[in-house]
Amino acid sequence: MIEHPLLGMNHVTAMASDPQQIFDLMSKVLGLHLIKKTVNQDALDTYHLYFTDDMGTAGTDMTFFTFPNQAKGKKGTNMISRASFRVPNDAAIDYWLDRLNQHNVANEGITTQFGDKIINFHDQDDQQFQLISDEHNIGVAGGTPWQHNDVPDEFAITGLGPVTVTVFNVAHMDFVLTEIMGYTKQADEGNFGLYEVGHGEPNLGGHGAQVIVEHREDLPVAEEGYGNIHHAAFNTEDRETLGTWIDRIRDYRLPQSGYIDRFYFKSDYFRAAPQILFELATAGPGFLQDETYDEAGIHLELPPFLESQRAKIEAGLKPVETDWRGR
Repeated sequence: MIEHPLLGMNHVTAMASDPQQIFDLMSKVLGLHLIKKTVNQDALDTYHLYFTDDMGTAGTDMTFFTFPNQAKGKKGTNMISRASFRVPNDAAIDYWLDRLNQHNVANEGITTQFGDKIINFHDQDDQQFQLISDEHNIGVAGGTPWQHNDVPDEFAITGLGPVTVTVFNVAHMDFVLTEIMGYTKQADEGNFGLYEVGHGEPNLGGHGAQVIVEHREDLPVAEEGYGNIHHAAFNTEDRETLGTWIDRIRDYRLPQSGYIDRFYFKSDYFRAAPQILFELATAGPGFLQDETYDEAGIHLELPPFLESQRAKIEAGLKPVETDWRGR
């Protein structure tokens, strides 16, 4: 038994070709709060944009890197293939189908997966997303909708749902999820398997704590680039708990980064399978420690250890307008 179980999703980070376009989709269409406009701490010419609920709650973060001059990614096997967003109920799914169509967002209409109503859709980079209904969901609580978006609260996105991982070696992925990360397999549907952590425990499990594994041996190996997901992060309570997980990953001899201080959270990255990068991240200290709620996401914010390089960093970034107040 794992002493400090994972708590579900923390964030998902994808790669986008254009920061303005991804802001317009995530904020203006999906109604998410750009709580932090900063840079990739490992590539300072690259934005890192964090779209969340109203207050930046862990488990609601869909984030994006915008590497300059990056090639478009190629779909295939051995990739984190889809991120999803939770909405309150089936009526919200109907609302979102109309909204996506009104904003000319390509989608596959309303379907079902593992008994839940969903809408699969994609952006201008062919990044794959999903909206999933919480009509029958019990588990990790969602966040609070951004108070300045124009989506009615009863339909608004409340956080991240299951992330889908497409793999060639499904037995290896099953081992990592169940034996190392503490997930249990709940169901099969075609070549998809549904895994969940904290199933049946109070305030745990459910859509905010699920991974879907797609088994595909018929596809070419995916290639990284914009339009693909970079990594998926799983939630740990605090730095001490993260330390126990770093030791656990080391015991299984998976390639890992070790402890990294990202200022807004602490983390450890590990290679769960070929080309599958997972992160373990703390729920805090959070995004509002260095700027106010009213200013969050409007200006470029840098952690203290990068502030001395601000002029050089700003000169290397493509301007992006993220001030929602005048729209």
